[in-house]
Amino acid sequence: MDRSTVYRWATRFRERRITINDDQRPGRPKTSTDKRSVELVADFLAQDRRSTCEEMSQSAGISPTSLFRILTNNLQKRKICARWVPHCLTAEQKQKRLEIATLLKQRFNVEDQAFLYRIVAIDETWVRDFEPELKSQPNEWRSPTSPRPKKSRRAQPKVKQMMIFAYDHRGIIMTGRVPYGTSVTAACYRVWMQKLRRKMHKNRPDLLGDGPLILHDNARPHLGKVVTDLLSKYECEVLPHAPYSPDMSPPDFDLFHKLKEPMRGHRLPSLQEVSAAVTRAIRGLKKSGTLNGIANLPKRWVAVIEKQGDYIEGL
Repeated sequence: MDRSTVYRWATRFRERRITINDDQRPGRPKTSTDKRSVELVADFLAQDRRSTCEEMSQSAGISPTSLFRILTNNLQKRKICARWVPHCLTAEQKQKRLEIATLLKQRFNVEDQAFLYRIVAIDETWVRDFEPELKSQPNEWRSPTSPRPKKSRRAQPKVKQMMIFAYDHRGIIMTGRVPYGTSVTAACYRVWMQKLRRKMHKNRPDLLGDGPLILHDNARPHLGKVVTDLLSKYECEVLPHAPYSPDMSPPDFDLFHKLKEPMRGHRLPSLQEVSAAVTRAIRGLKKSGTLNGIANLPKRWVAVIEKQGDYIEGL
């Protein structure tokens, strides 16, 4: 240390300085993240929430880095993408969902698990020769310099079959394959319900004794007069179901997803192969006992009530 520095520090300590650290300095004044800039960015977001950082940066005269800091730190914003929903619900449809969820939840509070044990969920789905993979399935571990894997879009499959499923809290009761080239009509659905009745006599006699509660959607074949008359004859109660509500239907949010998961990403050349793959998937579900859609219904009713009838996700 040179002599002048020693003299300078000796003078400062004689003036009762007790530290060798630098004094606090005001630093560079805030210009791009001051109150005025924050308000300016907030005004841009109020006009168009889809604006990019580059677009707002050019309009506001703020660097993209500072603008991103304002968005995340000052305004506590994050950019999220829209989610797909089955239908844009109207206020009346949300109210209908809310009323039905409230009614079923109140009934569950009174009857407890006995109410769930009587529910038989029924629905139809298309099974195709190729089920596309989910976004999470083709993920691969790669180094930062490796190219991203590519996937091509596939045309709509021509080999497909409509299938009907009925299941309760113990698993799948019965499946039915609609003949190729035909659709589900009220008469077809009535015949299938008669077969289901005989199947329950054999495999679920206790369920018939308690009286099954049929839970199916509002598709036209389900509401046909021949079907409603048959259910009245069998003294089967039909639970209310809101329109456009797959998130409240156990086959939609539970059964079909797990049924098609083993078939995703595999091309099946013929209808016979499709049928065989479905049979293997059904056997796997029966063996694993992973179907829990009926048991999760109360949790979904509560979520719909909390959302005031809007769609739910993540359950």
